[in-house]
Amino acid sequence: MARLPRRLAHAEEATLAEHLDELRGRVFVMLGALIAGTVVAFVFHDHLLNWLNRPLPADHSKVVTLGVAEPFTITITVCLYAGFVLALPVILWQLWAFFAPAVDPSAERKVLGLAVFAVAMAAGGVAFGYWVLLPRAVHFLTNYDNAHFQHLIQAKPYYSFVVTVLVGIVLVFQTPLIVLGLVFLGVLSSRILRKQRRMGYLITAAVALALPGPDPVTTFLELLPMWILFEGSIWLAVLFERRRRKVATASATLRA
Repeated sequence: MARLPRRLAHAEEATLAEHLDELRGRVFVMLGALIAGTVVAFVFHDHLLNWLNRPLPADHSKVVTLGVAEPFTITITVCLYAGFVLALPVILWQLWAFFAPAVDPSAERKVLGLAVFAVAMAAGGVAFGYWVLLPRAVHFLTNYDNAHFQHLIQAKPYYSFVVTVLVGIVLVFQTPLIVLGLVFLGVLSSRILRKQRRMGYLITAAVALALPGPDPVTTFLELLPMWILFEGSIWLAVLFERRRRKVATASATLRA
């Protein structure tokens, strides 16, 4: 029975061949997780497709396919996306296990804490995108100028639209993590963020325009939570700096 790759200890020396052998083993684990996730998604693909179709209007509850093989190929593609999402914890863990020996053990706990925070924000982004953003965007777009157009919603463009919107909003919800990372590195501070708040809103708007967004309406709906998250990031930076100062003061007192 094949064994999982061993995680090296911090600063443990290894040859190039050993690193490559470890990387190969971890890639096989990631591919295995992806295949397993795709199989699970295919078993439940009926529920998955119903979930994706739920934001559609009542009179467009089924999407249109045009080719003979399109229902099968689209189902497989959707299952691959879902399989990747299911396998993502394993993939990220394998990547972390490969690079972790280069990270100082004292910083490892902080990195893992940031990873948990990123996952929680990503989950919040998916929830907001699916239950708030998608229904409104789909309703507006499918009813726009409907006196002149007959809407036949094709499966492939629709699922691409859904994935693009959800990926975009997940990236938007990572704004606090990015700001905290820049504060941690010393590139930004809460004082600079508060002083340059207007410039921050302008940069945030530019980033929102650069993020995946299939139409201006969806991009605008992504921008609103991004501004809210940016404002929240400023106060998170304030709390982070206060805590860091307290830790630094306590360490100085112990040394004295």
